[in-house]
Amino acid sequence: MPNGTRNPAGQLAEQAAALHLSAAGLTLLERNFRCRAGEIDLVFLDRDILVFIEVRLRSSERFGGALGSVDARKQRRLYRAARRFVAARGVALQTPIRFDVIAVRGEPPHHCHFEWIRDAFQFD
Repeated sequence: MPNGTRNPAGQLAEQAAALHLSAAGLTLLERNFRCRAGEIDLVFLDRDILVFIEVRLRSSERFGGALGSVDARKQRRLYRAARRFVAARGVALQTPIRFDVIAVRGEPPHHCHFEWIRDAFQFD
């Protein structure tokens, strides 16, 4: 989806999450990586670990909250997109990767709370 038609609140949540992760010491590599397999909201480096991050803006915990909203289908899409990112950017195959979910509650960018779920799901 082109940036002009994306949800403005979602964009603010992604920006706020990126700032939060940068302040925690991670290095931003890319925002909104898109390919046929799907989209990865944020890609960071956490020391030597490549971290693919799904950002979820949540107004309530109904329907399972942030982690519950990243179901098995979404996880597979993220995994396929991550594989495309690795191939497209020439990342070494032995580079460790991690999938995180960041739930943003409140009104980004200033009045929000973050729930950072590290290693939210894995693939072998």
